[in-house]
Amino acid sequence: MRRKSSFSTMAGINITSLVDVVLCLLIIFMMTAPYIQGGVDVNLPEAATRTQVVKEGPVISINAKRQVFFMEDPITIENLAARLAPYLPKKDTVPVYLRADQEVPYGFVLKIMAAVERAGFVNLSLVADPEE
Repeated sequence: MRRKSSFSTMAGINITSLVDVVLCLLIIFMMTAPYIQGGVDVNLPEAATRTQVVKEGPVISINAKRQVFFMEDPITIENLAARLAPYLPKKDTVPVYLRADQEVPYGFVLKIMAAVERAGFVNLSLVADPEE
């Protein structure tokens, strides 16, 4: 004679702990994402500019100490053309963005602009913070 158990079998899987872990990870990623965004710390000048559709392209940054960075890597002006070379086939459609600290003299920024132009790029955009 079989005895009937008073406990019924559970047909579903309890996913409550899985949902808790996923939500905790989501919160952690949302809080750390702004800190992960890289870039060179540059104090951009403020200017009233028109809004543009931003396309992806190489970013050249100049900090207050006149150090030049391609994306986030420090480079020299002489190496700038070599770093821009992979973008050369699309030079007419890919913009090059120049972020310069407001303390950097105009003459130094002009040297970087000239180096970009010598590399064959004509679509150079200067990056500024919008005026309030």
